[in-house]
Amino acid sequence: MDQSEFLEKHIFIDLKNENDGFDDESIHYFSESDFAIVLKRAEHFGLSIYKIEPSLDGKAFEIANHDAFKKKATDPKWYTKAFSDFKKRQEGLVYAATYKVSKKLLDRE
Repeated sequence: MDQSEFLEKHIFIDLKNENDGFDDESIHYFSESDFAIVLKRAEHFGLSIYKIEPSLDGKAFEIANHDAFKKKATDPKWYTKAFSDFKKRQEGLVYAATYKVSKKLLDRE
């Protein structure tokens, strides 16, 4: 199983991809409520999240990455805080992220 298959099967399942062509089709964007689920599932599986890229009306809003928070990409504290900050600052964002599924996790599948 490769990373994109894992994400589709375990992380993105039953969630609506909000990318209607405003970005590369391989990038999944989620509503605020669905992205909260994505983050919970990512934490459950111990995925790395390197950056969160919200968009507003098809345009990039801002980027948050784990380095700016001085945390490892696997530490849920950084992405939970970044998501919370974005939600407070702007309504109506859709969220994408850069993920990494460990080889160990992929090999178990």
